[in-house]
Amino acid sequence: MRILVTGGAGFIGSAVCRHLVDDQANMIVNLDKLTYAGNLDSLRAIENRQNYKYLKIDICDEPRVLQVLREERIEAIMHLAAESHVDRSIDGPADFIQTNVVGTYHLLAAALTYWRGLSDTEQAKFRFHHVSTDEVFGDLPFESGIFTEETPYAPSSPYSASKAASDHLVRAWGETYGLPVVLSNCSNNYGPFHFPEKLIPLVILNALDELPLPIYGKGENVRDWLHVEDHARALVTVVMRGEQGESYNIGGNAERTNLQVVETICDLLDRMRPRSGGNSYRDLITFVTDRPGHDRRYAIDASKIKRDLGWTPRESFESGLEQTVDWYLKNDWWWRPIREGKYSGNRLGELNKGAA
Repeated sequence: MRILVTGGAGFIGSAVCRHLVDDQANMIVNLDKLTYAGNLDSLRAIENRQNYKYLKIDICDEPRVLQVLREERIEAIMHLAAESHVDRSIDGPADFIQTNVVGTYHLLAAALTYWRGLSDTEQAKFRFHHVSTDEVFGDLPFESGIFTEETPYAPSSPYSASKAASDHLVRAWGETYGLPVVLSNCSNNYGPFHFPEKLIPLVILNALDELPLPIYGKGENVRDWLHVEDHARALVTVVMRGEQGESYNIGGNAERTNLQVVETICDLLDRMRPRSGGNSYRDLITFVTDRPGHDRRYAIDASKIKRDLGWTPRESFESGLEQTVDWYLKNDWWWRPIREGKYSGNRLGELNKGAA
């Protein structure tokens, strides 16, 4: 397929691009305006591949997006471009509304104009795949409950509210105009090339630098963790085989408290890169004031995508996290320039960025 990936220089988007390009039958066009978390170094392995192209374009530039759709004869859009960090959305929600809501509108408008100009056969094949988050569902009690595709939306943060709005826009374009849409909502991702202000890479790199490992509150908040390569495989499955108008929850079946995640990273580093003096990295754990509106627990029911599309995660949390720690130990060429502030819009450190 000829696929347009928006946000393809981001964490999940770059994993999707790398995965798609491995199939020579695909032609991948990566459209990314390179905000703070966009990093073309994450695509170094495929930047010279014949079936890959990068274009620096803002999804809000509707005429330019439409031009690309037509010039590249795009058969599917995988929409991953988004502002994604909850703390940043609390600090500055305007960017989240602009990219996640307004940007999605302009992308939908361009896609609809393009789709209407296709033949009947091409229209039937076309897909607009919107990639979203489990955070749109809001909060679960610690004791029970799980997010299904029918769970009502109840976003708690500006970030999750902006993603909920974009989900609703995509569904509306499907219902009102007949645009062939499909949606997916994922749990917390982790893995290689994860931006260093996020929890898992922040903890790994802070530990290596002998810096505090910040955890919100008592570290009791629970998340379901999904390896990014498993997520990329799931997204490709959805865009290729997902049923028009359907949504699919994608999760790793790996619920952990934030404290458990940080302690597991510390134990891995104790074995893989011991501290001088023999102390444990757990000694660096620091509890900080909780963030506003911090949801207690997320848990994904991924039985639909398993039943209907045959996808299941390959990595357990233990195997995936060990691979992730090993990757950061071996790839400081990628993360060190970011940690040293050599990227646009450096805001690391504000609002306890990366605290769990």
